[in-house]
Amino acid sequence: MAEKAKRELSKHAENKWVILALMALAQFMVVLDVSIVNVALPSMAKDLHFAPSSLQWVVTAYALTFGGFLLLGGRAADLYGRRRIFIAAVSFFALMSLLCGLAATDTQVIIARAFQGLAGAFMSPAALSIVLTEFREGKERNTALGVWAAVAAGGAAFGVLLGGVLTQYLSWRWNFFVNVPVGIFVVLASMRLLPHHIGEENKKLKLDFPGAVLATTGLMALVYGLSEAPQRGWGSSRVIGFLIASAVLLVSFVINETRTDQPLLPLRLFKIRNVAGGNATALAIACTLFSMFFFMTLYVQTVLGYGPAKAGVSFLPVTLVIAITSGIVSNLVNKIGYKPFLVAGPIVLAIGLYTLSTTMKVGGNYWHNVFPGLALCAFGMGLSFISMTLAATSGVPRHFSGIASGILNTSQQVGGAIGLAILSAVFASTFKAQAAAGTALNYAKIDGYQAGLHVGVGLAIAAALVAALVVKNEKVKPDLAAAA
Repeated sequence: MAEKAKRELSKHAENKWVILALMALAQFMVVLDVSIVNVALPSMAKDLHFAPSSLQWVVTAYALTFGGFLLLGGRAADLYGRRRIFIAAVSFFALMSLLCGLAATDTQVIIARAFQGLAGAFMSPAALSIVLTEFREGKERNTALGVWAAVAAGGAAFGVLLGGVLTQYLSWRWNFFVNVPVGIFVVLASMRLLPHHIGEENKKLKLDFPGAVLATTGLMALVYGLSEAPQRGWGSSRVIGFLIASAVLLVSFVINETRTDQPLLPLRLFKIRNVAGGNATALAIACTLFSMFFFMTLYVQTVLGYGPAKAGVSFLPVTLVIAITSGIVSNLVNKIGYKPFLVAGPIVLAIGLYTLSTTMKVGGNYWHNVFPGLALCAFGMGLSFISMTLAATSGVPRHFSGIASGILNTSQQVGGAIGLAILSAVFASTFKAQAAAGTALNYAKIDGYQAGLHVGVGLAIAAALVAALVVKNEKVKPDLAAAA
């Protein structure tokens, strides 16, 4: 038996880069499905006869369950086995993708999207925790996370491209069907390549059920309230009610975590300075990025008049720049650490957002009014993502890698929801004011986009300040991590 175990471990060591590719592919699917439907929404609305007020739920339903269940998904991976949770989640994600594509009514597609987000909430932290446990802190992990960051960050931009091509030349349904063969491949390959010792079930630990209920309902109430704010207004009784409920639930969750023996979210993780700083930076960066993609997709389609495929192609340079930059950063962090990149990335991102806000205009063209700002934003993202992931996971004890992954994903999703709600509200108020003053429709839109992007500039600068003041440019020593 011992000899057999040795052979399995040796074979696994040779395959860990293949395992990384599988995990990155799974994360790519999750990120892809956040953005791939954006350019398909008009076609979907026409085909399924969506009411104008319900179309947003194709995006919101996914974000709601994905953001709400991430902490539970991360903890489940730690407790019940990362291999088991990952394979089950990918299988369920592929099934829900199939049901999305086969949906005959607007209600069916919204329900399937909600369950798709639920699957993603278990799949994403399980995948990242497998990567963290397979690659030790140092050069190998930096390289692995460079690949992870490039794939995860590029997924959003590539999603717009793929969504446009599939919608224009096949059907909006293929935005979901494309996940099915990929999911089947990932499941079969994982069953063959992932050894059973990866993330074995920890029978000594039990799930903090009260904490799970409070965290999940609190985060879902927060994401829902923020998602409704741009349309209903911040003064809406529904928005205020859900935000108050979220605050009560999340405060109750924190109190519960301080009293239970086996918390869902071990608060002592935040005593690790880089974990706290990395997640705060991730939240602020996500606030800007979700809104940037949202505004620029609307700008190129509704103001410049691009079709779905052309709009998708316009974001292709973002994917390429992120991939190249992330590859360079993954090598340089071994020599100079990740803090310089985590400070510089948001600053470059802020410059890119400001460039977009000042160059966009009615009757503009891609190379003068879109590409320069997009390229700068992509460069900033490439600098930020690997350094952000390294900071937020450095020094985390091995048995907490799943929940650390869940926290990072939650920071990004909640940050995205907060940013999209705030910046969309800024856009809406500016647009309405300009339209009421008699400004032509497209010019009023430009004013609204610019106002939203200016807020994004401030958030990106805030991210750089957090990184500069909180994050330490050093790795937590293994003995300290074990004692944390």
